[in-house]
Amino acid sequence: MSLLAVENLGKEFGGLRALDDLSVSVDRGELVGVMGPNGAGKSTFFNCVSGVVTPDEGRVLLDDADVTGDSPEALARAGMVRTFQHTRELETMTVRDNVRLAAPGQPGERTLPALLRTGSMRDREREVRERADELVEAFELDHLADEYSGSLSGGQRKLLELARVLMLDPDLLLLDEPFAGVNPTLTREIAERIRALNDDGMTVVVIEHELETLTELVDRLVVLQQGSLLVEGDPETVLSDERVIEAYLGE
Repeated sequence: MSLLAVENLGKEFGGLRALDDLSVSVDRGELVGVMGPNGAGKSTFFNCVSGVVTPDEGRVLLDDADVTGDSPEALARAGMVRTFQHTRELETMTVRDNVRLAAPGQPGERTLPALLRTGSMRDREREVRERADELVEAFELDHLADEYSGSLSGGQRKLLELARVLMLDPDLLLLDEPFAGVNPTLTREIAERIRALNDDGMTVVVIEHELETLTELVDRLVVLQQGSLLVEGDPETVLSDERVIEAYLGE
């Protein structure tokens, strides 16, 4: 039932072994947290899985298909999308337009349909507008819909990025530090949104340093150390593991 399977993944940067024979799987419908001390390989793991970098060794399987080295665009079409630790919204566009822009398959992006203004193009544009407005409202950004995204707070930008990736209707959502730089009130709100997405059937994997929120949110924790799997299991068991305690205290 694995939706995502990483097999014997290895990645090296200038002689530094960032990932070392890493194997991890995520079942469909799971909500999994990835944690580890600085330099454990968390970001490299996400980057290899999401097509940002190509692993030197091993395979990435998405729903049993080998997607190792596929581009982020190809992976998004296959149902896997991710966010980044530092949000990537277009600051000189409005919140509403940022969300609309993320929609795939917009005929207006191609020259001929844009010139002809076909009926199918108008139908698709209406679908995109309606879906974007639904997401903006669902994430309680509707009062900011016509504001430039550059004026948003850090937490509001995280909510905007979540709304944007949901325009792609993913099966698997990878979230890179969704609570970083976010105040406690918005942290709780973002956590509730993530849990609701998972309750609705979306598979979610979260990298996060804010351990209290992460451990309350996820069903399973995966702990990395020096590019390898250290331990995995339910949050209570993992946090009481002497290897995990030593890894963090040793940092």
